[in-house]
Amino acid sequence: MKIKNRPFFCSWSGGKDSCLALYYALQEGGIPKQLLTMFNEEGIRSRSHGLSLPLLQKQAEALGIPLTAAAATWEDYEAEFINKLQQLKASGIEVGVYGDIDLEQHRAWVEQVSKQAGMLVYHPLWQKPRLQVLNEFLAAGFKAVVVSLDGSRLDKKYLGCVVDQQLLQEFVQAGIDPAGENGEYHTVVIGGPIFKSELPIILEEQQKHGNYWFQSVALI
Repeated sequence: MKIKNRPFFCSWSGGKDSCLALYYALQEGGIPKQLLTMFNEEGIRSRSHGLSLPLLQKQAEALGIPLTAAAATWEDYEAEFINKLQQLKASGIEVGVYGDIDLEQHRAWVEQVSKQAGMLVYHPLWQKPRLQVLNEFLAAGFKAVVVSLDGSRLDKKYLGCVVDQQLLQEFVQAGIDPAGENGEYHTVVIGGPIFKSELPIILEEQQKHGNYWFQSVALI
């Protein structure tokens, strides 16, 4: 579909894939209206990436796009997501932008919930080679930091590292998907061509939950 001149929201994780999808939607002439982020039931940390609300709000300010946050348990996640889509639709937004690359079950779920809300879907990264997605992200000038990783597949020494070509090469050599599409790692984007300024951050404590390590990131 064409997104030019259409009001859209971006499903926003705060990480590299959603950021690159937003970047391409803007390049194609879409009209950004909202970022949408799902949080845990306490509304303290974002799902999967574990980012704080103040950090995500700071990203939104740097991007100049309002942030909508929704809290949900895993059990009511889908119902709450659809509810938010319906609200965005009622506000005049026509399209949802997503950063999925090639996981069919993710795309199928997005299509399903969007259909229920009467929302169109735009997947600018869909079926691009995974390494190409990362190369395009870096070539565009974005800066991202690793904030969580699967300790059964990656050494925790990578927590807090800036994503660059050297890091990608190390992941490839270790047999890890460089895009982290299988949940190997997640990032937070702190700067780039669509940011008004780079986010000043400090790395705080590291915590482990199950196999996953999380790097706490705070604003200076």
